[in-house]
Amino acid sequence: MPIPDSTPQPGDRWHSVNEIAAHLGVAIDTVYRWIDHKGLPAHRIGRLWKCKLSEVDTWVRAGGSAETPEPAKSKKRGGRR
Repeated sequence: MPIPDSTPQPGDRWHSVNEIAAHLGVAIDTVYRWIDHKGLPAHRIGRLWKCKLSEVDTWVRAGGSAETPEPAKSKKRGGRR
């Protein structure tokens, strides 16, 4: 029985956080923040985070990187009545 070819296809390799930041045109800190707070698809391999470009692109297209509105700050009413 032949062993299936396990050679990675082009574009199917794991990318570093630096490469993901360059691909998306954002800061490295932004990628880490998206991993921690917005669910950017990433996998921890030892001490490093790695991502698949196809998963990241799908996440971006689904709105994962969209800004979330901050809660409105309440204005304190001060002064005399």
